[in-house]
Amino acid sequence: MQILQHDFKQTIISILNQYFPGYGDVILNNSQLLQYINIKTKAANRGSKSRASFANHYAIYVLVEDYLNNEFHINNAYEDYQGAQYMALLTRQRELPFGSKLQNHALNHRLNEEFKRYFRTSPYLPIIRDSTTNRYWINENILKVQIDDQQINITESIKYIIDAYIQARMTSFNDFMMYCQKMLAIQEQSPETAIEFIRSLLKPNIDARIFEIVSYAILKQYYAEQVIYWGWSLEFNMESEIVNDEE
Repeated sequence: MQILQHDFKQTIISILNQYFPGYGDVILNNSQLLQYINIKTKAANRGSKSRASFANHYAIYVLVEDYLNNEFHINNAYEDYQGAQYMALLTRQRELPFGSKLQNHALNHRLNEEFKRYFRTSPYLPIIRDSTTNRYWINENILKVQIDDQQINITESIKYIIDAYIQARMTSFNDFMMYCQKMLAIQEQSPETAIEFIRSLLKPNIDARIFEIVSYAILKQYYAEQVIYWGWSLEFNMESEIVNDEE
């Protein structure tokens, strides 16, 4: 599939180059998991139509972290692993930034279903689950990439990439709070200053939440004194109002 182009893609490639110098583009082109993460990180940079999404990121993250904590990227014994416990994974997800309200949907099916939509011919899904024991594994097949005659394990770089995405979203959230504070203070300044500030918040690269708040405020002010009639005709509505008043 064609790899989605957006600003954070360069961060992904840069991180891959730190782990595998000179092979960042090649590894991204040969890893479906990285291509999926690339799709899911397009919201890293602010945009009026982009939103952060953490459920599927964190499902990958906690399983990758479990894999690394047990050093399976070194000892190659993952096939004998009894699997990560569901409650341990869910608890860890909720410890991560913006993850306190996450549910089990991504771990149980949502991540796999979405991955399947993007990679219909892939023989692998990211998460393996035993519903009887409630144990989970990351599919090790998608953690390994064949480059030339060498098979490399990209697990550490995946964790680092998701960490970078979290940091980008935290920066965006801090910017959001700054804009909110500035909007509260702007009313004390001149009308011209307020207008220019509001215009700056309607640009395409502004955080979606700010864009929506400002748009709502403008529309609310514009329509505040307007009256609408809902019905077959203006006369019908006026007659209904008269009847209601008489009652």
